[in-house]
Amino acid sequence: MVNDQMVNKKALALLLDPEKADLASLPITPDVHPDYIFVGGSTGGDTTAFVRALKEYLTAQRSCSAAVLQRSGLTAEGGLGRPPIILFPGSAAQFTPEADAVLYLSLLSGNNPEYLIGQQIKSARTIQESSIEVIPTGYILIDGGVETSTLRVTGTKPLDPTTAEGIQTIVDTSIAAELMGKKAIYLEAGSGAQTPVPPEVIKAVRAKTSVTLIVGGGIRTPEAMNAAYAAGADIVVIGNHFESHPEELKSFVHRTSSLRTSDADERFMALAIEEARKALKADEIPVGCVIVSQNQVIGRGHNLTETLSDVTAHAEIQAITAASQTLGGKYLPDATLYVTVEPCAMCAGAIGWAQIARIVYGAPDPKRGFATYAPKAFHPKAKITSGVLEDECKQLMQQFFLSKRAKK
Repeated sequence: MVNDQMVNKKALALLLDPEKADLASLPITPDVHPDYIFVGGSTGGDTTAFVRALKEYLTAQRSCSAAVLQRSGLTAEGGLGRPPIILFPGSAAQFTPEADAVLYLSLLSGNNPEYLIGQQIKSARTIQESSIEVIPTGYILIDGGVETSTLRVTGTKPLDPTTAEGIQTIVDTSIAAELMGKKAIYLEAGSGAQTPVPPEVIKAVRAKTSVTLIVGGGIRTPEAMNAAYAAGADIVVIGNHFESHPEELKSFVHRTSSLRTSDADERFMALAIEEARKALKADEIPVGCVIVSQNQVIGRGHNLTETLSDVTAHAEIQAITAASQTLGGKYLPDATLYVTVEPCAMCAGAIGWAQIARIVYGAPDPKRGFATYAPKAFHPKAKITSGVLEDECKQLMQQFFLSKRAKK
């Protein structure tokens, strides 16, 4: 399900208006894709024809690349093999069953019943009879400094994000959306907004809600996008800016991917630290390791050299053995290995023989680490990241050796 992939995951959505978007000018390649493509506008356009053309375009661009699947959290077995196309309709007339999902929007920030429930009633039966995934969404308009087309069409006023009272109203409206069963909240500054939704507003809403948080309008730089992510946005939506500057899509996509990788690295390194604590409890040198493939832990281990009286029983060796047993094969070309301390020459050799694609470690080991003794032991194409949760990893090692000195 598309909505299941949205929560707690930094993702970029490209918004395309069927009336204005030129598919031929989109800078989408197998390696440069948004995580989602939103299709919709405030006025009209032939949504069905546009979505069909978009599908053909994505297929022509080899959109089933591994990079796209990994970013979207979908697999070829799931039947898409491309970024999900999600409807962002301005009215019931813009619905089409050709898309993968629809944001079933209810405009909660205005007092116009037509967009609170009226348009929803008009489209209800058609949507129910289709096989499309429905994502009930609370749509909240935030003042972005200009009168947007959405405001003109709906005849409503945006909420004020500049005062304490206004922010509280935004938060209370978001809470109400979740209590009413909405699966997503969309904070929208509007197309062409002078200013995006302020980070303090996003942070306040995130603190009081747990559903998917979508933020759009007025975001023109990677820095503004990062600020929204840091404040708690799950999905950032950008449309107008890429219409004027399509060449900048690549930098936004890469920045989003980098931020997401950083978050995942800390999450999995925390699991490796849990393994290291098991070693510490057993009076072993506290080194822990986990191996991850397709966002799932497939092997874990910690130092067992004293327990097993085996100098080769390092954390990495234990984890590699476990991962190979999980997958039923000796090679791990799609895996990432997380270890709390820089691998030694022996472990680096084992990691290289297993063809592990990426190695992430916390604390460096200048005395016995691979960088000193076996810098070429890994697979030639392996990528290395260091310093993830380094302080926590160092503290465990320091705690162990201080306790040993105290016993002497």
